[in-house]
Amino acid sequence: FCRAIALPLSSKLGVRDKQRPKAQPNPMLETFYSTRCKNPEEGELISLAKQCDLPVRKVERWFRHRRSTDRPSLSKKFCEACWRFTFYITSFFTGLAVLYDKPWLWDHRECWTGYPQQPLQPSLFWYYLLELSFYWSLVFTLPFDVKRKDFKEQIVHHAATIFLISFSYCANYIRIGTLVMVIHDASDCFLEPTKIFNYMKWKKTCDSLFMIFSAVFLISRLVIFPYTVLYNTYYYSMEIFQPFFGYYFVNALLIILQLLHIFWSCLIIHMVYKFILQGTMEKDMRSDTEESDKDEEREKIREKEKNGITYFSNVTSNNYIQRNGSEPLNNRTHLTNGHVKER
Repeated sequence: FCRAIALPLSSKLGVRDKQRPKAQPNPMLETFYSTRCKNPEEGELISLAKQCDLPVRKVERWFRHRRSTDRPSLSKKFCEACWRFTFYITSFFTGLAVLYDKPWLWDHRECWTGYPQQPLQPSLFWYYLLELSFYWSLVFTLPFDVKRKDFKEQIVHHAATIFLISFSYCANYIRIGTLVMVIHDASDCFLEPTKIFNYMKWKKTCDSLFMIFSAVFLISRLVIFPYTVLYNTYYYSMEIFQPFFGYYFVNALLIILQLLHIFWSCLIIHMVYKFILQGTMEKDMRSDTEESDKDEEREKIREKEKNGITYFSNVTSNNYIQRNGSEPLNNRTHLTNGHVKER
């Protein structure tokens, strides 16, 4: 999908990869980067600079360029977002098509009617298989996917989801499992297109979709999920049978998911708060920031200050010319014919 559909689509929509400076070949620095540390401390930079007979600033710049090379390109992020959006929109509407005529979608107590003797319908089986295969694929592709700041939380989320889907299938918690899956897919349908429009530089569309995603996420994960699922498994199930191992295990996994929902909700609320105050959407707090551009600009400013260029530009911007000892421009009066009269 990424090679045949998403990648050609990215070029047609104007998604262009940014040209990043490449690090010059240096076996010693490359060995340190791959075996020891990708972001060395100041003492390590000084030691490496002495070993390579290079200035410390050049060694620091080499590591910055080398880290920049390892970061995923914009087209790779676009392809990943396209693939996940295709899945989430498919799975969400599949879930709605499977559950719209099921009684437990509208009356949550029906999840426990006749339990554990609840027959497994073929549509529910294929819906389960679709979701389980996707989350297993996310585990297998973790080393190759775009790594974000919440990488560890993503691993916990994938593991808890796989355990929850698998155990709910084995313990015949099928009805609860379908509710969990359709609730989760609802907000993800808006998250991925938000990323796509962000990579396309459609800022207004991206901001609008993010606000919609934030509302759907907060309502579905902090209101609907606790009431529809957690309250259901914790209280309604007690009306049918006494607690056993499956009761405690499923509720523990659901609570782990809810804690992750709270963690991500805090990030989303912070971004929305910044958007309301500043009127612009803050960069995704889960994404790795591009350090190369900012550091290059800082380095150029340092060089200009060292050469006196910054001082000269600041002086001339205040309408003063320091050459040949002439007077400030503000002390001259302008005539109507455009000439300047000296006082």
